[in-house]
Amino acid sequence: MKISHEVPKCLLNNSREFNDYDYCLPHLLDEDEHYRNFFYESKKQGRYIIMDNSLHELGKAYNHERLLHWITELEPDEFIVPDVWMKQAQTCAQAKYWIQFKYPKKTKIVAVVQGEDKIKAHLCAGLIRDLGYDKLCISYGADWYGDTPLNKALGRISFVKELLEDKNYKDVKFHLLGCAVPQEFGWYRNEPQIESIDTSNPIMAALEGISYTKSGLIEKPKANMNTHFDIEPEKIDYNKILKNIKRFRTINGL
Repeated sequence: MKISHEVPKCLLNNSREFNDYDYCLPHLLDEDEHYRNFFYESKKQGRYIIMDNSLHELGKAYNHERLLHWITELEPDEFIVPDVWMKQAQTCAQAKYWIQFKYPKKTKIVAVVQGEDKIKAHLCAGLIRDLGYDKLCISYGADWYGDTPLNKALGRISFVKELLEDKNYKDVKFHLLGCAVPQEFGWYRNEPQIESIDTSNPIMAALEGISYTKSGLIEKPKANMNTHFDIEPEKIDYNKILKNIKRFRTINGL
């Protein structure tokens, strides 16, 4: 299972020390030169790059033309095609639309499962699988998972378990987008179909002065990349970040 933790701009170079791959938010490629140069260097170094569509940060997927530009320019190993938050039909339509384009030889397109409820999410998963996507992303925060961080984690675990137990998905890999509480990933430690995860949780917790306990957290940090991307280095306790990252892997058996 490959892990990547999104970090503020000032920690991008440090992140290669603890991230298994680099997770790219395409809107930041246009907004910030340092961020853009970091990913150019990652490409030169041959690091594995997964490029998101920035839905979580922007509230909607990033600009169509700019996404196509950065796919061609950066040639990410994986590109998460645009989706629409908790909307099954619109997400399936986007998944179908983005199949038509010619991608760099090394770039694999993957799709996010969305739905207004669990039934719609299962329908979405089946439809995008039938379109030919063999890697699906599952987000952490759907309303129907539950109303607390712990319940949201349990809700995703339940949904992912159903997909893993369905023989129709035996050849499908999964990426888990973010997390409500970090200890959730311990449930997936022996699941080879869970191929990759991304979460800024240990970083954002540290930026709030929060250290993981031996069992993780019960609340999700309020800090996020939108509010902390430009944080100044002197305001960061880097040792606390490293301790949280180490404990993240320890509590999850990763």
